Amino acid sequence: MGKHKLTWLVLVSLFANSAWAETQLNLTKGVTAVSRDVYDLHMLVLYICTTIGVLVFGAMFWSIAFHRKSKGAKPADFHESTKVEVLWTAIPIVILIAMAVPATQTLIAMEDNENSDVTIQITGSQWKWHYKYFDQDIEYYSVLSTPRKQYQNQQETNVVKGKNYLLEVDKPLVIPVNKKVRFLITSDDVIHSWWVPAFAVKQDANPGFINEAWTRVEEPGVYRGQCAELCGKDHGFMPIVVEVKSAEDYDTWLNEQQQRIAAAASAEQASLSASMSKEELMQLGETTYTAHCSACHQPTGLGLPPAFPALKGSPVATTGSIKDHLDIVFNGKAGTGMQAYGKQLSLKEIAAVVTYERNAWGNDTGDLVQSADVKAVSGEE
Repeated sequence: MGKHKLTWLVLVSLFANSAWAETQLNLTKGVTAVSRDVYDLHMLVLYICTTIGVLVFGAMFWSIAFHRKSKGAKPADFHESTKVEVLWTAIPIVILIAMAVPATQTLIAMEDNENSDVTIQITGSQWKWHYKYFDQDIEYYSVLSTPRKQYQNQQETNVVKGKNYLLEVDKPLVIPVNKKVRFLITSDDVIHSWWVPAFAVKQDANPGFINEAWTRVEEPGVYRGQCAELCGKDHGFMPIVVEVKSAEDYDTWLNEQQQRIAAAASAEQASLSASMSKEELMQLGETTYTAHCSACHQPTGLGLPPAFPALKGSPVATTGSIKDHLDIVFNGKAGTGMQAYGKQLSLKEIAAVVTYERNAWGNDTGDLVQSADVKAVSGEE
């Protein structure tokens, strides 16, 4: 095959590639007024910079071509030229003002958190998001739903990864359309960053601080984002999914959540007087451990020392008291990566996972923990 034919074949292959056809080379406008302002600001600055580049490099290349020494050109003397100095000072000032005015207006709009219709506290936690609706008594964790075996490439090779691979969660954040939603963003461990490009919202979640942001989405739908801060080993598995519903659907969702909370409270109360067998506890405990604990302590219980200690053969899960073990799982451990699971798991799940940790991997303590034991450690009435 000739050299030219090979070159054309490579070029055709590149441009015909489906991935190239779907490539987004520019920002998207988003679905909020602020996101469109950000897009317009981006395009304005891009046009200005492109114009400056064309003029500067055009003048430079034109001068190189037509005023070179070989053609007998002699350089002009601009030394201490007042006019030139005024021009190269005034023109950049005008350009900067032309960019600063719309940029300032957009930034002011992004910081205007007043008169919100809905307020939601967003808390980053290794490695999930916690959403709490003010005045609604609704709160829950949103966790990546892509199976761990799938993104660790431990499944069969014929398993097809979904369209929203690594951008799917078990419980999305739900907000109403055409309502001003205020976000209070913080963290309970390390620095995270809540980022949804379609809303032009990207705000750091800092432990001990509350940062604010807001949005007013004009189109119902599902919008996705990610944690935009390097927050640890599972940083890449901390997606954000926001479902924007119509006013009627949002009210329906609120009612469903209230019913879910009431049902969960009833189930919690019932579990206090029930006793699960060892087989039931171990089965539920393994499921809970795999979903919430194995990322740090590993499926084998060997952990990732020193940050995440082993549970296999550890004093906490073997010779230590059940009460101390429950306290660590329920309340977490300050100064370490061990977070509190008291609000994330039910009493039954905590009882099961502690039972599992005390009897798996050869620990074999024979200890069985029930929901009533967890309740006693929680200190709640």
